[in-house]
Amino acid sequence: MARTPFPVPPPAPPPAPPGAASLSGPTAASQTAVPRPGTTFPPAPPMADEPTARGTEAGEPAAKRTLVVGRGISVQGTVQDAERLVVEGTVEASMIQATELLVAPGGVLRGEVQVESAELAGTVDGTLTARASLLIRRTGRLLGTARYRSLQVEEGGTVTGRLEMLQETPVHASPAPAEPPPQMPEPVEPGPADEVRS
Repeated sequence: MARTPFPVPPPAPPPAPPGAASLSGPTAASQTAVPRPGTTFPPAPPMADEPTARGTEAGEPAAKRTLVVGRGISVQGTVQDAERLVVEGTVEASMIQATELLVAPGGVLRGEVQVESAELAGTVDGTLTARASLLIRRTGRLLGTARYRSLQVEEGGTVTGRLEMLQETPVHASPAPAEPPPQMPEPVEPGPADEVRS
């Protein structure tokens, strides 16, 4: 009798009748569910190493690089290159640079933050610079210094500290008015005291 170099798998179990679920093998990992006729399932999400087509079609924006610090999570350090930072837990940072900041109710952010726009429904304790807009929701609290171009505070939102409005910088600076050309001195007529004697 000839030996096979590899073990031969057991024969496949008979197919389950439509609408039934079957178990085969000793573990629950080998469960097979048979869908009812006419049932459709959404496509499986792409694996981490598979490219996704999201944001590649014309007119569709690419997904933002988002960092979410969830409830009950505490993070310390520096955040850079995040397009969107969502704080639901606690963040203590020496410097945060992002495009958008959202501090959810119950979220706490301590440190220095530089963003384009910020929405606070939780607490920021430190220095916040929002180069575009700063929105403080009714549950939001700002303790420290805020620099902003546009500010909106809902009724109930609190600010304790210093507010500084950033000045608009014109996109097309108009040239300064030209100074008038220097005036030539008027010729002076020689008078009797100025006569030259020969």
